[in-house]
Amino acid sequence: MTTPLLDDRGTPYGGVLPRRVVSLVPSLTEAVAVTDASLLAGATDWCTHPAGLDVPRVGGTKWPDVARVLDLAPDLVIANAEENREEDVAALRAAGIPVWVTAPATVEEALHSLGRVLAVLGRPEPDWLVRARAVWADPPRLPDVSAAVPIWRRPWMVLGRDTFAGDVLARLGVRNVFAGHADRYPRLGRDEPAGVPAELVVFPDEPYAFSPDDGPEAWPQARPAFVSGRHLTWYGPSLVDAPDVLVRQLTG
Repeated sequence: MTTPLLDDRGTPYGGVLPRRVVSLVPSLTEAVAVTDASLLAGATDWCTHPAGLDVPRVGGTKWPDVARVLDLAPDLVIANAEENREEDVAALRAAGIPVWVTAPATVEEALHSLGRVLAVLGRPEPDWLVRARAVWADPPRLPDVSAAVPIWRRPWMVLGRDTFAGDVLARLGVRNVFAGHADRYPRLGRDEPAGVPAELVVFPDEPYAFSPDDGPEAWPQARPAFVSGRHLTWYGPSLVDAPDVLVRQLTG
């Protein structure tokens, strides 16, 4: 008897070979669509890639329309432990819909997770995943630089310990000054950013749309770098270009 594949939370998938997939994760929507667009039966409003994606929408990642998802009659829903709420995953499973949950905290885990997702879908490892593995086996590196990585303001929130984006930056030579914090996403007081001992402040364009006029003024001690949130936080086809894109943006 074949041993069922386990998702990142250890839940086995014992369903049929999926023919209709609803993705609640933008990066995984892109991964499925680029690999085999015919599988994708629905996606969230935030699923923006690949360009021109034309599938039914099911609301946001945090507040998907569960009834709409059920109406699409998927064989499988793909979710993420951080982006999607446990209660929505539970509601879908209670309705008889298998849900595959991802939860990578490192690049290595993300590459392995993607391979298992595609295996569940019955698809061989695509060229983009082969290329991503090769790129991240020996990525370009900056000279060691200390950095803070805000992801929100009002209140200020930064990357802390055990995050996928933090591992991406670490592999590129960027040392997160909050990597040893007890929280994964520490909150800072209004005036705290100015006292953080960082040489660089990395401003992604999502989930908060930082800009030269909105963010750097609170971190006068550090050089600002504006980066693509998709390349920093998404795990999927964007991983192929992420090292070169991010190094260019971090040094630009």
